[in-house]
Amino acid sequence: MVDAEGTVLYVGKAKRLRRRVSSYFSRSLSARLQRMMEQVADIEVTIARTEAEALLLESNLIKSLRPRFNVLLRDDKSYPYIYLTVQDEFPRLAFYRGPRKGPGRFFGPYPSSWAVRETLQLLQKLFPVRQCEDGFFRNRSRPCLQYQIKRCSGPCVGLVSAADYAQDVAHTIKFLEGRAEEVVNDLVAAMETAAAALNYERAAVLRDQIATLRRIQQRQYVSGEGGDLDIIACAQGYGLSSVQVFFIRGGRNLGNKGFFPQAPDGTDEATLMASFLAQYYTDKLIPPELIVSVAPEDAQLLEDAFSERAGHRVRIRPSVRTERARWLEMARGNAEVALKSRLASQAGYVRRLAALREALDLDGLPERMECFDVSHTRGEHTVASCVVFDLEGPRKSDYRRFNIEGITPGDDYGAMRQALSRRYTRVKRGEYPLPDLLFIDGGPGQLSAASDALQELGVGGVQLLGVSKGPDRRPGTEQIWLLGQESPVILPADSPAMHLIEQIRDEAHRFAITAHRQRRAKSRTTSALEGISGVGPKRRQRLLQHFGGLRGLALAGVEDIAGVNGISRQLAQQIYDAFHHEAPGP
Repeated sequence: MVDAEGTVLYVGKAKRLRRRVSSYFSRSLSARLQRMMEQVADIEVTIARTEAEALLLESNLIKSLRPRFNVLLRDDKSYPYIYLTVQDEFPRLAFYRGPRKGPGRFFGPYPSSWAVRETLQLLQKLFPVRQCEDGFFRNRSRPCLQYQIKRCSGPCVGLVSAADYAQDVAHTIKFLEGRAEEVVNDLVAAMETAAAALNYERAAVLRDQIATLRRIQQRQYVSGEGGDLDIIACAQGYGLSSVQVFFIRGGRNLGNKGFFPQAPDGTDEATLMASFLAQYYTDKLIPPELIVSVAPEDAQLLEDAFSERAGHRVRIRPSVRTERARWLEMARGNAEVALKSRLASQAGYVRRLAALREALDLDGLPERMECFDVSHTRGEHTVASCVVFDLEGPRKSDYRRFNIEGITPGDDYGAMRQALSRRYTRVKRGEYPLPDLLFIDGGPGQLSAASDALQELGVGGVQLLGVSKGPDRRPGTEQIWLLGQESPVILPADSPAMHLIEQIRDEAHRFAITAHRQRRAKSRTTSALEGISGVGPKRRQRLLQHFGGLRGLALAGVEDIAGVNGISRQLAQQIYDAFHHEAPGP
């Protein structure tokens, strides 16, 4: 779809062209598509032989033309690999980036050069395979420093036989392929043979190798299952999109890489995931399995196209269990953290501040903003939070939380009045500066309670705003209430000012509910442990001794709890759930 000047606005594919095109002229279009159709002057059509060919053409055109109304993936760099020159008599391990052509073995891809170098350093400690350049290797008359510190076996001057060196190379290959357990078994057998032959020095070297390898094998989120796969998770919020890709090769986590696709407003996660996959895997190695946080549009078509290009079956799986579910949750958490980090970037933050000043018709940029929220579970253990933002973003050193006492359980207005009274009594004493804007998480009722509290203290000069969810409670439909006005202010969902208000309100909510859960858990941890079926006095004592008390146990993961003698995986899950049960707050 192109505009009057011939600029491409959007590239799409359609199995049934008439139906797809006519859908753009319906009355139920999203705001994004309405804006696009207002600019469309012509539609150009290219016929492909197959759906898979159409998918590849679409992704290539999006990359080259970068249409405004498509999801755009900006990062297109090649990934580094570990290269092993198996064609040489004494093969060399090296960092490699570029086309994977010619002789030798390539292992990867790795998400960053740092990940490759860390793996190469680790391999030097395990198996002394050379990593020096060929020119350096061929012109040695005596061993170099790497031999002296036991990071190389000295093949350049004949200090190791070809057979022994080949054994180290074979172990290196197995390790990089994720077959570390086979390497351990080989080393154990060799150690027993050396000990039986009274070659204790050799047996000690093998023992140290086994110990190092065992430490590396200590259980992580991505251990316990082999295979090659990628884990892709996305997160959206405040007008931004974040995608995280984790690379699993041979059951080992090689690291992750983050992306921030440029997605038009109104793009849902299924569309974002489909667009990302189609563009990202156009020219990259595709593993047999892709685990995704949300099922993409045209998942079957993507599978067929990827399988055809990769030369092997590729499966896209949005639903996984047990170990892989934990991997996917880890990826989701990273996508959300990356999104929050991008939001906190200075350039984008200043732009949202300027938009907020314009939307609220302020005289200047608000130099200090505070937001209050209240959290409880059916009136129990009520906690109020206060978060602070200034010209540089969140000012976490000024965050405060208030344990609310002496009110009727569930009285949010009373809780808000108490929190504000306690906070602004200290402001009146000069302990904190007065904010320019004061946000209250709630509607007219909470706003009125806040105003009463400030009037009682004689605090003036602060603009009060209430932030409540819209009728359908969807993000982006929030209503802004001003004191004394009967109707709310509605800002566009794609407004940078609205994004900033949502960010401040969500931070206050996060801080409040975290404090509430901590307070609730502190009063319930003992009873929670004692109430678990199968945890008697002896197991309870064993758990407390192992973790140093209830606090340590509450911070432990399922895998850590299951590692305690006498605690099964199922029982560990029950214990973990008892300490992390989350009842929703208001």
